[in-house]
Amino acid sequence: MPTRILVVDDERQITRVLRGSLESHGYEVAVAQDGAEGMRVFEQFAPDLVITDLSMPVMDGVELTKAVRRLGETPIIVLSVREQDQTKVLALDSGADDYMTKPFSTPELLARVRVQLRRRREEEAPEEDTLVEGDFRIERAAHRVTIRGEEVHLTPKEFDLLELFVRNTDRVMTHKSLLRSIWGAAGVNQPEYLRVLVAQLRKKIDRPAGTSYIESEPWIGYRFRAGSGAQTAEN
Repeated sequence: MPTRILVVDDERQITRVLRGSLESHGYEVAVAQDGAEGMRVFEQFAPDLVITDLSMPVMDGVELTKAVRRLGETPIIVLSVREQDQTKVLALDSGADDYMTKPFSTPELLARVRVQLRRRREEEAPEEDTLVEGDFRIERAAHRVTIRGEEVHLTPKEFDLLELFVRNTDRVMTHKSLLRSIWGAAGVNQPEYLRVLVAQLRKKIDRPAGTSYIESEPWIGYRFRAGSGAQTAEN
């Protein structure tokens, strides 16, 4: 059975282009023009992944994300215009897995789709003690981390943050979700904790060339690249 993708956007040109691109790569595609219709199609179509716009009539992308998340863990990629940073944060905190800013590159979107589908398959597989992704190898029981074959010594909190990042490679993680995962509900309103921990972790894992595995997403959070590092490190 082909992988099913639901595209929800009130701009018919976007749904038409995305449908053509996705179907040409072997995906089965359904479309909807707003969040309410998207939810009805979701329940009938049972997609493996959802791509949704944020600003839509009747039910917006944030509400659609919440509704989908109440039913399960189907991956969700949200589309937004550049000025919607706060709405992106709301969508990500509501359970979206990634976002792309309009206008976007279709090849990049297809790559993001593959990442989310691969991660979903990995999450459904039995959890193993050893996690290998890109340059990183994490042995949970031994509390051991090697990067490009070289062992790196981390504090317990640094280890927890790195494991969280590696398990969510290429996925945007908001400040709030990271704070909640590492420090619990009490840490959600302490963003300085995260800034300090990220800075400490970067010092230990980054190459000296000035690039970072941990990319800052301004006003939103961080995206982790498990390969060779992608941008100059900034908090």
